[in-house]
Amino acid sequence: MKLRKPWLLLAPAIVLSIAVVAATYVLAARKAGNDISEASERQLQIVALDLESVLQKFETLPFALGFQSDVLQALAQPGDQRNIQRLNLVLQLIQRQSKVVAIYMLDRKGMTLASSNWDTATSFVGRDFGFRPYFSAAIDGNPGRFYGIGNATNVPGYFIAQPIYANAAEYGGKAALGVMVVKIDLTEFEHTWSSSEDPIALTDSRGVVFLSNRPAWKYHSMSPLNGMVQQDLTGTHQYADQTITPVASLPKPQRAGFGQHVSRQVGRLGWQLMVFPSQARISRIAMLWSLAAVLLLALAALALWAAYQRRRRLEERLTSAEYLDRTIAQRTQELMVANHTLEVKYAKLKETEHLLRSTQNKLIQAGKLAMLGQMAAGIAHELNQPLAAIRAFADNAITFLSREQRDKATENLGHISNASARMGKIVGQLNGFSRKSHEAVAVIDLSKSIEASALLLNNEFQTHGASLSIDIRDAAQVVGDSVRTEQVLINLLRNALDAVDNAEQKNVSLVLEQEVGEAVIRIRDSGPGIPAQVALHLFEPFFTTKPSGKGLGLGLAISSSIVQAMNGRLTANNHSDGGAEFVLRIPLLESIEKALES
Repeated sequence: MKLRKPWLLLAPAIVLSIAVVAATYVLAARKAGNDISEASERQLQIVALDLESVLQKFETLPFALGFQSDVLQALAQPGDQRNIQRLNLVLQLIQRQSKVVAIYMLDRKGMTLASSNWDTATSFVGRDFGFRPYFSAAIDGNPGRFYGIGNATNVPGYFIAQPIYANAAEYGGKAALGVMVVKIDLTEFEHTWSSSEDPIALTDSRGVVFLSNRPAWKYHSMSPLNGMVQQDLTGTHQYADQTITPVASLPKPQRAGFGQHVSRQVGRLGWQLMVFPSQARISRIAMLWSLAAVLLLALAALALWAAYQRRRRLEERLTSAEYLDRTIAQRTQELMVANHTLEVKYAKLKETEHLLRSTQNKLIQAGKLAMLGQMAAGIAHELNQPLAAIRAFADNAITFLSREQRDKATENLGHISNASARMGKIVGQLNGFSRKSHEAVAVIDLSKSIEASALLLNNEFQTHGASLSIDIRDAAQVVGDSVRTEQVLINLLRNALDAVDNAEQKNVSLVLEQEVGEAVIRIRDSGPGIPAQVALHLFEPFFTTKPSGKGLGLGLAISSSIVQAMNGRLTANNHSDGGAEFVLRIPLLESIEKALES
């Protein structure tokens, strides 16, 4: 049955298209909302961990300071100005080293006896902080924690207070002699959050915002506060007696973004960390999906109309059998040409793949030979020592034999055998490393590979006055090419040795352990670390920071390629305690066997 009047289907098609576009908008909005919420949850988790780390970092500082002899003497003799001044200087020094806002000591009545800011216009010395909640908690023998605006400096901060006792034996058993307080600045988080497009806010247990990347929201509440809460805030001067109004009461431009949010509890004071995902972004994504649906429907409509027109033309032309035969022959020829073209392209791809693999193997072998050239002086020195020893022992053995002292001659021959064995071990490791790899996949004992790599570089470390510490915490077996694995280890150790060449302390450490089905090798140095601009291009071929003639910039690129071929990964970062750290992760043999069994 032929369709002569296609316009009769136009109205149902329009209704169906509208329904499809509407459904696309709803589903896209729902999917975008879920994705943005999940992304906000992940962002919250990262921010919360960072915030918790800062809060915990100084938790024990006031407790430890409370046992200082100067502190106990100041509480026992508050009129001793020499001791008070000495304590002021000690607190000031500790404050500058720890980079906290302030450290100060209160007596049992809440009066400040000593403070790190004793020499400033806003000195805490002589000020009464007995009204602060952190003092009340600490003087009762409990840790005191509080966030608020400084009563003297008008600078907000997080206060940690601990009771002071005469000695550790009296801790918790007797009344506290005083209180030690540390004030921490948290406003740095606001600068970090400013890079986020979505509003981020940190509220106290009453719902008052005290940190946010939206300055207008600070010291406003998530919901209206009752009179009792307002009175309590006034009594503690937590927010400098500001009137706390809801964020919703702000002008519309200032409260933009306020609404639905994702929250997470942080700290020990019932704080809530909140992210307010942009609802406009959800609508924008849904609208883009709807526009895409409209475009697809329009293309489908055009395709159907084109197919309809083509069908009409074919019906007219196919009336002729000659035309039909000619069309079939033409299409068959086109298919044959296309098939031949595909075969030619496939052959070229196979040839290109073979060329790339061959080039990669040559680059790896070239990197190994470059390493051997760099290690040549060290290997020569390692072999020269046992050679000299062999010659000396041989001369002595001849002398002893001429004197018929066979026992001593036998002892010298034993020394010659040991020195020869050592030379054989060094040459064996060198031959094994220099031979061209045939990509033989086998089980590798990483501890033996580490030992072999360290042996080849032992003299270089001694020449540069550097120390190499190896910590094999867990035995680990992996699958791969042992020669290429040693090439990766030697390259990373040599890079670490180069990094500490101009350092005050020349220390390189290697740790082998297991983590969740993977063998993990961490190589850390005491050098200056990896600059940010270098980290972006660290594993790119021909990128190097070494002087001309000291390297081609292929070592890390080749090492990364070798590790990826073993289904592993090689990463680099700056360690928190200083220096660079390269982390090599390779799947364990056990995990590979379990995966194959399943």
